[in-house]
Amino acid sequence: MSKLPHIGTSIFTVMSKMANEYNAINLSQGFPNFPVDERLTSIVARLATENVHQYTPMTGYPPLLTKIAKLVLDSYKRVVVPETEILVTAGATQGIFTTIQALIKANDEVIILDPSYDCYEAPVLLCNAHSVRVPLNDDYTPNWEIIEKACSAKTRMIIINNPYNPTGKILAEADFVRLEKILDKYPDLLVLYDEVYEYITFEEKHISAHTRQQLLDRCIMISSFGKSFHITGWKIGYVVAPEHLMIEIKKVHQFLVFSVNSISQVAISEYLDIVDVTKLGKFYQEKRDYFKKLLEKSRFELKPCEGTYFQVASYKSISDEDDVTFCKRLITEYGVAAIPISTFYANGKDLKLIRFCFAKDNATLEAAAERLCSI
Repeated sequence: MSKLPHIGTSIFTVMSKMANEYNAINLSQGFPNFPVDERLTSIVARLATENVHQYTPMTGYPPLLTKIAKLVLDSYKRVVVPETEILVTAGATQGIFTTIQALIKANDEVIILDPSYDCYEAPVLLCNAHSVRVPLNDDYTPNWEIIEKACSAKTRMIIINNPYNPTGKILAEADFVRLEKILDKYPDLLVLYDEVYEYITFEEKHISAHTRQQLLDRCIMISSFGKSFHITGWKIGYVVAPEHLMIEIKKVHQFLVFSVNSISQVAISEYLDIVDVTKLGKFYQEKRDYFKKLLEKSRFELKPCEGTYFQVASYKSISDEDDVTFCKRLITEYGVAAIPISTFYANGKDLKLIRFCFAKDNATLEAAAERLCSI
């Protein structure tokens, strides 16, 4: 008997497979196709011949832990203790899974805001806990009245994604104030804060939970070097949490992966000495703006994108088809792959919206836009 009977193949796998079958331009899955920084690849090439191929300590390569603490301090003015409050993980997804397995018990409730990334629910269900899916407003802002009504004495965790995948939205100051009021009301409630796109934000100032003093003792932060440095295949991220929570998270981590790829940890540790994460937002904003300009003559309506490298677009003026059918036809007839937003909702809510990934080189964006403008 399946422990996850209603969960099938990921929509990302489905669309990427179709893209390959029809030789379509793949703007569905969120991975860049441009070269990795040569400074990083040079570090890796050198390290390949050095003695860095054995297990690192369970929590992470010590110099990398120190560099992460400095990165958090430089970015958010938050002091974290490398030895007790940071854990290097095999990607952000493993960090999320491990955290939920460590902190959620049977019959606990976990609030997930829809449309939500697809890795949140499965670990909740594997704990014999209950996911409570709460919809965002149609403009993708949180409806805090509905969220608060969904909370109860059984609610152990709320999962927040900021900047938000798939919507491209970021939280405002008022959102944090409302979240903090809910935490005041429910003293046992934790926040799992998925911030993997923290350095990929645009005009609006991104507010990190690292800067919210009221959250720090009850918040587990998830970050991703894979997203920040265009190395998604490395599957390396990190968790920052207060020691009393991190103790439990480490217990699960040590029996799940024990330690993370050694050469990648050493390479990123060195790379953090020379890379400027503050330039990432400008780099991706140029990508976003260029893709938007290329689609000006199309019939797609592009929604506001405040962060991430995803652009949500409405196709209401093009078709009345449901978004899954439309995305499949987009591949088979026009040779461009996108992701239907309804698949991020528990109830399959269809607002005739799809998601494009613009983390691609300009030639790819130009070729895709030419096809999209022909619809």
